Amino acid sequence: MGRWEPDSEDRFRAAAIELFREIGYERTTVAAIAQRAGLTPRTFFRYFADKREVLFNGSERLQEKMVAALAQAPAEASPVDAIAAALAKAGDFFDDERRPLARVRKSVIAANPDLYERELIKMATLSAALAHALRARGVDDSDASLVAEAGIAVFRVAFAQWVSDSERRGYVEIVNESLERLRLLTAR
Repeated sequence: MGRWEPDSEDRFRAAAIELFREIGYERTTVAAIAQRAGLTPRTFFRYFADKREVLFNGSERLQEKMVAALAQAPAEASPVDAIAAALAKAGDFFDDERRPLARVRKSVIAANPDLYERELIKMATLSAALAHALRARGVDDSDASLVAEAGIAVFRVAFAQWVSDSERRGYVEIVNESLERLRLLTAR
């Protein structure tokens, strides 16, 4: 088994996702992930604290990029347009190459209450970070929370569509359509 192999993190992630799909999350061990990846369990722990982290690793980077995109939106942008910029930036993480992994990830999380709870916490943390960034732009406290929560709702709906088996459109296209539908619904 290799010790300092290139792309180890991606190899661990791919091996874990394969095993989660084949034998289930609960039955998958770190040792099995390492063996499938052709690496050692010790090397696994250099990248991930535990097997859950395979599914949640990268959340911080996603949040940082989305908050930065919101902060960099033009000063005259409405709060909704600033959230739209943040949601579009998430498209950097959700490309066609990652869609199969995202599909398995979603099914694994949905089937495990502890993982689903962790996903909900991740969404709440992202919403709070976006609301904080809106407040930094001068948006009223309650309005910032409302727009951030609406943005997370759009994010979740768009992501669910993006990972559905029959979906071929890109994540950003789905987000833009979802935001447009939300704007039409709230204009009534």
